[in-house]
Amino acid sequence: MTESLVYKLASTPEEFEAIHRLNYRSFVEEIPQHAANPERRLVDRFHGENTYAICLDGEHLVGMIAGRCQRPFSLDQKIDNLVQHLPPHRKVVEVRLLAVAPKHRKQEVFTRLAGVLARHFRAAGCDLAIISGTLRQVPLYAHLGFEPFGQPVGSGEATYQPMCMTLQRFKSQASALLIKAGGRPVSLLPGPVEIASSVTSAWTRSRQWECSHAI
Repeated sequence: MTESLVYKLASTPEEFEAIHRLNYRSFVEEIPQHAANPERRLVDRFHGENTYAICLDGEHLVGMIAGRCQRPFSLDQKIDNLVQHLPPHRKVVEVRLLAVAPKHRKQEVFTRLAGVLARHFRAAGCDLAIISGTLRQVPLYAHLGFEPFGQPVGSGEATYQPMCMTLQRFKSQASALLIKAGGRPVSLLPGPVEIASSVTSAWTRSRQWECSHAI
């Protein structure tokens, strides 16, 4: 159930270790982009600069997405004069490492992960996101609001389409997608994080108990 999932920015050693494990399952075992290793963990080369939005099912990491603003981007190494391909902007964030466990691959999960990351980088002054979308997921990225530019990069199963999207566009697109899917709109403005449903339920039960004893 998507209602029981928690979305947040990664912050603990346990969450970062789980990120390395999911990174391995996604980009070594599922998409053969990196070589296998006996530890079955993959630390991203930009890990120290990444900000990760994650999705938790209880204590289990089931989804993640990362962003960073520092140049050079990974796309700088694949596309000559990257900036000339982009629309006017103030500050760019490169979005990478979108990975979700198979049974949680639903539109609402993808959208909420992107929403948590977008809110963080909008607060940091970013107004444009770029991404290398795996060819098998290009329709998903386009549904979220990304538009392709340039030619595909990479080869074989690890071939990616460069895409970009203004964060202002995503702000309206995300709410529309969640409402259509039956979910709640996601706030992309700086401010408090979304309250987990378990916290809301506990607070409601507490208020009901107080009211019943006040009668």
